[in-house]
Amino acid sequence: MPDVLYVGLQEDDKIASFGIDAGSGKLVPSGETPAAGAPSVFALNPDRRVLHVGYRGAPAIESWRIDPASGVLTSLGRVATEHWPTYLATDRAGKYLLSAHYQGGYAAVHPLGRDGAVSGPALDRQNTAPGAHAILTDPSNRFAFVPHIARQNDNVLEPPKNIPGPNFIAQFRFDAATGRLSANAPFKLDPPGPIGPRHYCFHPTLDLVYFSDEQGCSVTAYRVDRASGTLSVVATTPSLPAGVTVRNTCSQIYLTPSGRFLYVGNRGHNSIAGFTVDPATGRLTPAGHAATEAVPTAFGLDSSGMFLFSAGTATGRLASYRVDSKTGALAPLDIHAVGRRPAAVLAVPLSR
Repeated sequence: MPDVLYVGLQEDDKIASFGIDAGSGKLVPSGETPAAGAPSVFALNPDRRVLHVGYRGAPAIESWRIDPASGVLTSLGRVATEHWPTYLATDRAGKYLLSAHYQGGYAAVHPLGRDGAVSGPALDRQNTAPGAHAILTDPSNRFAFVPHIARQNDNVLEPPKNIPGPNFIAQFRFDAATGRLSANAPFKLDPPGPIGPRHYCFHPTLDLVYFSDEQGCSVTAYRVDRASGTLSVVATTPSLPAGVTVRNTCSQIYLTPSGRFLYVGNRGHNSIAGFTVDPATGRLTPAGHAATEAVPTAFGLDSSGMFLFSAGTATGRLASYRVDSKTGALAPLDIHAVGRRPAAVLAVPLSR
């Protein structure tokens, strides 16, 4: 099945769409959808029929139906939020939409209706601390984590403001029947140093989760206790080449569907760092760095894990790469001008 790639253009108030050629990874522009309010983050329902969009300029969450044949988006409704959502994700069953709110310092849960769209105001809100950056439920759908960075308003295009951040991971239990979060014990997990956990992804088969460390310029692996839902540190691996001292912060982090390769964005060094993942232990081994567009805040993989797409927030361009199936190395393909401040990238397989 072909994939469609959506790119949220924060300063153009629109979502650009591209068809992805399954063999070559070539992108073909397929349309633009007006999306007023600075679209900044995306999430997809498990059935791949609804795209959720978080807005930064006019804080809100909007749900869009995805046409299964064309990928054309049709709005299903918008719900205002008190603060702009920094991150969105559905629970594993697709009944609830979870959000993290950086400026507000909290996590929230919204109900999803039968059509998969946000159907009302938040049913739960858990205050954590400023700098809340992401939230996902674990594979069992019983636990969730909210990482908080170590330095706030840390724009690599500006000198450091040195505003301390909370620098911890909030640990929650998640009730899949009610959609409510409750503090786990312990609630706060301190990372190994002022590294600023930002985003994370779960290994598909091992009890491991990998966090991108915004200030640490690294990836930290944690073991997930299946019974308690709490984390313990396993190892931290640098995301920059040895000896590099450029001002840099890490952004998003993704595993390929197979779990064989992991990628993290370096903003400042302007690269995508690749790692091979040991299938038995989950240990990371550096697999090189691919130069990319300046300030790669958002990137994503297609559903096959064969292609990676990286957006340059500072350049308004999208770079595409082929993933080497043996080594995980990224081979450059094309560069497309997409628009002003691309802040979200998501590939969705169509069901035709």
